[in-house]
Parts: sequence; C-alpha cells; structure tokens
Amino acid sequence: MSLIPSAKAGEPSLSQSEDFAHFALSSDFSFTLKPLPGEDLLALFNRLAVALKNTDATLVKLLVFGSISARAAADIAMCRVFGRSDWPVTWVEGAAYDDQPIAGLHAFVCRAGRVDPITLNGRVVGSVFEEGPVRHCLLGGLGPDLSSASRPDQFRQTLANLESALEQAGFALGDVVRTWFYLDELLSWYGPFNEARTQAYARVNFRAGSCPASTGISARNPAGAALVAGAWALQPLDSSARVAEIHSPLQCPAASYGSSFSRAMEISSPQGRRLLISGTASIAADGRTLWPGNLRRQMDLTMEVVETILASRGFAFSDITRATAYFKNRADIPQFPLWCAARGLPSLPVIMTHCGICRHDLLFELEADAWTAAPAI
Repeated sequence: MSLIPSAKAGEPSLSQSEDFAHFALSSDFSFTLKPLPGEDLLALFNRLAVALKNTDATLVKLLVFGSISARAAADIAMCRVFGRSDWPVTWVEGAAYDDQPIAGLHAFVCRAGRVDPITLNGRVVGSVFEEGPVRHCLLGGLGPDLSSASRPDQFRQTLANLESALEQAGFALGDVVRTWFYLDELLSWYGPFNEARTQAYARVNFRAGSCPASTGISARNPAGAALVAGAWALQPLDSSARVAEIHSPLQCPAASYGSSFSRAMEISSPQGRRLLISGTASIAADGRTLWPGNLRRQMDLTMEVVETILASRGFAFSDITRATAYFKNRADIPQFPLWCAARGLPSLPVIMTHCGICRHDLLFELEADAWTAAPAI
C-alpha cells in the first residue's frame, strides 16, 4: 500500500469520523483519529487539518502509535499538509491489528489565542498555552542525549531534558501532573527505571502533593533510545483552579509495590473537571497480578477498576475523551471492541495497539482521560 499518494488528497468532511463529532461536543482539548479503510497517511493528516479548522483549534501535541518504518513518510505527509510543525510529536512503535502503518493518533489541541512552542536542541518539544484559569505545558518526543549510555542513565538524561524544557517556560518538575514513558525492552529494566524515577522524584515538591499520573509501556522509538517520554504540567492562575490526586478504590497505591506514580489526577476549574487516569491493568488491591494468561478476565477487572475511578468522581464511560488500549498480543486486539459491545458501552475514542506491558503476565492495559462540565463533588 502506498503511504503517500503523488496527488494531493481531497479533504474529507467531519461526518466521516465519529472522533471529530466527539471532540466538538466534549469541550475537552484532545481527540482521536484512526485510519479509515484504505486511507493513506496524507489523507489521514488532511482529515486532522479539517478537524482543526472546523473546531477552531490549534494543535499542541501529537502522540502517534505506528510502525517506525512509517515515520519518515508520516513526516513528509505532515509537512505537505501543515508546512512547519510547531508542536511536539511522540512516535511509539505500536502496531494496529490490520495492515495500516498507523494504529492511530491522539491530537492534543487548544482554543487559546496564543500557543508558545518550547524548543530544545533545535527541535520543538513542547507547547504552552492558557485555558481559563490554568496555564498548561504539554511536552513530547523527549529522550536522552546519549543513547550509548546505560538505560537508567538515559532515563536520567531524559528527565534532565524534560526539566530544561519546563524551565524555558517558567515551569518546574513539581508542576507535572501526568507523564508517559515508553521504554524499549521495558521488562529487562523496569526495576532500575522505577528506582531511578523514585530517586528523582524524592527531591521534588509536587504541586498536587503526590507523584504524577503516568503510563509506562514497552515500545521502541525511532531514535533507538532506551525511552521516549512526554509530560503534562500546569500552573493555576488563581484559586479557582486546582489539581488533586485521585485514589483507585479497588487498588493500592502504586508506591506500595515500588512504582512512583498516582492512579489518577483531577484538574478542576470553573469550566469543568478533567480526570487523567494512569495506565491501569489487572492488579489486585495488594499489588498482585490477577488472572494471569486470561485476557477476558483481565479486561473485566481493568475496566471495572477504571469505571470505579470514574464513578468515584462523578464520571462515566461516556465522559471519556481519550483512551489507549495496550495489548501484549497483537491477535487479541479485536477482543476489546467485542467486550465493549457486549456491555453496551458507548463508542470510545480509543486507540488499540500492540505494545509490551510492565509485567510478563499482564496482557492488557488501559489509560484514559475524561471531561465533565459538572462541578466538583
């Protein structure tokens, strides 16, 4: 299949994708695109451009799951559609179930009048903007300076680069409320990664009073580095905005088994509330893996845990605005839409992708964001 046609692709209407309709109704600033049948990369990014135009939104970050071999063609397609890219891109090796070069992309956008890019080593790695009483900084595509260093040292270099990017915009590591870490061969160094992260976080006074929400997944990156990372930081501009850790009613704190992250974070302001749920899997209240080797049971428990976190803050599955479902086995991907359909769940803005998970006996993991205009409970 040709990734980029020689002729310019026509611009599709919004009606061709449920994702755009979801974004237009959500008042959130993210939406999800998945390739349509037979759609090449140029048409996909043209569809993204149409979505931005019709929702009067500005792109501030892209998170792409797809074949590393498709990255160069995707860069060409983006350049043809957008010209210069003033936003960070995190590219993760995450295969689709079908033969599409990209499983999907999450586009983080804003409707602010001004977006300031953050540049590090000649490359855009972040976007800064204001939304109501909150100043946001979204970072992506961050990695180490030396991919020849040990993996824990590459993590430390990546964290140093993240801090440098934050400092450019007047933020600090303590302002971070959400992180994404995609580690090459995660299972071979997840322990040292957690130790290095815990040591780094020990010196930080986090605004929320606890570690950020996070996702840690095994996946390669185009640079061939030990990891690629992204982050979300914020600063309330007045007392009407706040951020708080949200506990999982069905699980213990991740710190109980040596992982320094929070189960979820909630950002609240007069405009509404945004819930950021960390990567969630089939883990018992005492930290053990439950239902090893049983995909259906693991999906049952994972989704119950996510639903319970949502309900604890007055959210429902219908409030989810962005989600990623990670599968250890590519052949299992079709099981998730079947699971959702069997329970009458609404159409979720979810990317389903093949990536490694942080334990050898885990087959499924889900992360999600949700939005509601309802006041805090």
